[in-house]
Amino acid sequence: MVTQIHQIVADDFAALNRTVVAQLHSDVPLIESIGHYITEAGGKRMRPVLVLLSSNNLGYSGTDHIELATVIEFLHTATLLHDDVVDMSEMRRGRPTANTKWDNPSSVLVGDFIYSRAFELLVGIGDMEIMDVMASTTNKISEGEVLQLINQHNPQTTEADYMQVILNKTAILFAAACKSAAILAGADEKVKENLHQFGLQVGLAFQLIDDVLDYSGSSEAMGKNVGDDIAEGKPTLPLIFAMQQGSAEDKALIENAIRSGGREQLDTIMATVLNSGALDYTRNKATQCIDKAMQCLDCLPDNDYKNGLAKVADAALNRES
Repeated sequence: MVTQIHQIVADDFAALNRTVVAQLHSDVPLIESIGHYITEAGGKRMRPVLVLLSSNNLGYSGTDHIELATVIEFLHTATLLHDDVVDMSEMRRGRPTANTKWDNPSSVLVGDFIYSRAFELLVGIGDMEIMDVMASTTNKISEGEVLQLINQHNPQTTEADYMQVILNKTAILFAAACKSAAILAGADEKVKENLHQFGLQVGLAFQLIDDVLDYSGSSEAMGKNVGDDIAEGKPTLPLIFAMQQGSAEDKALIENAIRSGGREQLDTIMATVLNSGALDYTRNKATQCIDKAMQCLDCLPDNDYKNGLAKVADAALNRES
């Protein structure tokens, strides 16, 4: 599925990859080493692909969409570097995280460099409306990260709390990719809002499925350890639902695991989550998001790029890694 999506924008995707490499240039070798290490780790680059598909769907004929897609990739990359430090993660995309291979200070500072390079590229594009979207987006991502930190080890976290975290932390960048492409293409307000909502719903579904896979996926497919969320004390939706639906004993088990973190009772907790119906509940929430996303595509021109956007939505829902 992902290969099919990339093929729809094959030339642009190749240009994106070249631009990512070129824009990681620095006179400081460590910056280039860490930057290339994380960007070459095999990510699907679905967020920048949304820029390429959306702009082409709307008939954009310039070249700034390549730089805009690079901005989205760089914002995502910077958040990964920072996330792995905050979460003390050791594996991403099947390899040691940058903070494990180097150290935490290097990862944070290179993340800052990549953030600033993204905004240099935005200045080159020179569109204040796009700049406004990106500034607001990075602000919301930071808020999402702080909200997640506040909720960590807190078993009283509600479903609404969780949805606010993933809206800010994950979905908002998908939305920014789509909306900024529409702005670049000179689309009207209806199209810009529909693409914003499309990206938002796809991003929500993407994170919901990510949290399902933490209990049902494989380490090999995901490129990270299964059970990382509970080990880090993160109250994701499967855990929240399992606490609500399970017995008093189940609730106490999960509450204690969220408070303390670790993997001591991981097998028991995973069995409890599976038996509670939490994964089906979370998948159904993701399906509802994708249904809303597909409705947002109705106002777009019918072409291969629109089909590509639909494939991205399908891939977010049905992914295994």
